[in-house]
Amino acid sequence: MTKYQLPFAPPPAYRGKRGDYRSVLFFDNGQPVQSKADWPRRRSEILAYWHGVLGPWPTLLTKPRALFRESQPCDGFTRTKVELETAPGAFQATWLLVPDGPGPFPAVVVPWYGIDDSAGVTDLGKSTVAFGYDLAKRGFITLCLGGPPSGPKTLQPLSWLAYVAANANTFLRAHPKVAPERIGIVGHSFGGKWALFASCLDTRFACAVWSDLGIVWNEADANANYWEPWYLGFDPALPQQRKPGIPSGSNPRTGAYKRLIDEHRDLHELHALMAPRPFLVSGGAQDLPEHWVALNHTVAINTLLGFKDRIAFTQRSGHTPTAASNTQAYAFFEQFLKSTPPRDAGHPLG
Repeated sequence: MTKYQLPFAPPPAYRGKRGDYRSVLFFDNGQPVQSKADWPRRRSEILAYWHGVLGPWPTLLTKPRALFRESQPCDGFTRTKVELETAPGAFQATWLLVPDGPGPFPAVVVPWYGIDDSAGVTDLGKSTVAFGYDLAKRGFITLCLGGPPSGPKTLQPLSWLAYVAANANTFLRAHPKVAPERIGIVGHSFGGKWALFASCLDTRFACAVWSDLGIVWNEADANANYWEPWYLGFDPALPQQRKPGIPSGSNPRTGAYKRLIDEHRDLHELHALMAPRPFLVSGGAQDLPEHWVALNHTVAINTLLGFKDRIAFTQRSGHTPTAASNTQAYAFFEQFLKSTPPRDAGHPLG
């Protein structure tokens, strides 16, 4: 599949439309972003706001420790169990999949509930979330992450997950077979939310694929559940966290999610932090073509910065990834981690 077969433009019905979302091309004081030179300052303002709401990250690890366990030769790569330090003093089991050959290889972090699913240990041939296995066969080093230990109460869980992924990025960057500027991230559903927050909050991810996670708030959809305390609704001041379910009068919004809604903020501001790094939304039941209205805000930033074809959106029927949607995701990584430099000339983030 070539890059021209990936849809980088919205359908005509949504072209140029930005809806009622708060513009990311105005500073908080109301002044417009007028030039490419203004964007790094505006980006820093957005990033500071979100870290302020979600909670500041602990200091990132400079040299995450790793304990290498058993290795398994596979078809064209080696799969190794690694106990990886993903937070200070906290280790978790991961699978590291390394293609045969000298490298350097591009790499992809794969967050999901269970590392065995991502690494192709379970249900091989039946699972459509074995992203780590599939990408390793295509010449990518992959690191399969599962749910980490609980984070500090000062940090929303999704931001903690992003912090963990950032430390995984640091580990990969030091690997002798990894091309450090060619590291991406991919996740589906829960893993997609994790991949969204990680890639938006850590510019070292060169690109990302987010699979049917819910890229905007949507309280009409029970699966777009950012309001839950295990995502963004955690409130350390409450003796008991809110009950699961769509917010209502008897079960109101809580935590960072409540503040973000009250202050008319939405996830399109996080998308904006990607610019001009490319990303693919692999849409299904939760992410529909109408969500281009939110993505168009990042399209506008990319246009200001002089970049095009940075946001792709594919569509499938249903929530679960399919062989076809995965092929599109892998083609995206082929294009942006293998075929083109991940840091183009003039990249405003250096």
